[in-house]
Amino acid sequence: MTTPSHLRPLALMAILASVGGMATGQPARAQGEATPAVICKQKALPANAIEANKRLMNRFVDFINTADEKMAEELVSKQAIFYVPGRPDPVKGPEGYMAIIQMMRSGFPDIHWKLEEAVVEPNKVAARFMMYGTHKGTFFGVPATGKQIAVQALNIYHLCDGQIVQEYGQPDLLGLMQQIGALPH
Repeated sequence: MTTPSHLRPLALMAILASVGGMATGQPARAQGEATPAVICKQKALPANAIEANKRLMNRFVDFINTADEKMAEELVSKQAIFYVPGRPDPVKGPEGYMAIIQMMRSGFPDIHWKLEEAVVEPNKVAARFMMYGTHKGTFFGVPATGKQIAVQALNIYHLCDGQIVQEYGQPDLLGLMQQIGALPH
């Protein structure tokens, strides 16, 4: 099956996004860009940091599924940096994360994330999510198809003082685009 010419840039972006972050808004850190260590001024980790981070991730899943702005302020540092596939620059702070959620909800109004597993350290969490939803709005230029999606995402979160200060997100955009019919399987 040949990809229609109007979808070729989208196809290339999805393919690049699925194989790594270099072309997806996750470049090597720019000189002078804040690192988690620079963002975080936490002097010492609490003794129960791992348990606290597990609770934080459970609340984070509640946040992304409800898009609750108060939870965003509670869970996401104002200085947080989020590297998002398809964006040349990271988004920042609670309002940046709300923009990510809105982008997904614009194409999939019923989107729902489920945390499948997580590896939790005192100041870092690696999480595997499944995203479920129905393609009812335009997404990356693809008009609504009504098709259901079930897409995996792997994200790494850096934490400080009970908040997320950085995220590298890598959803399976190639699989998503295939599931909505924008790319061949």
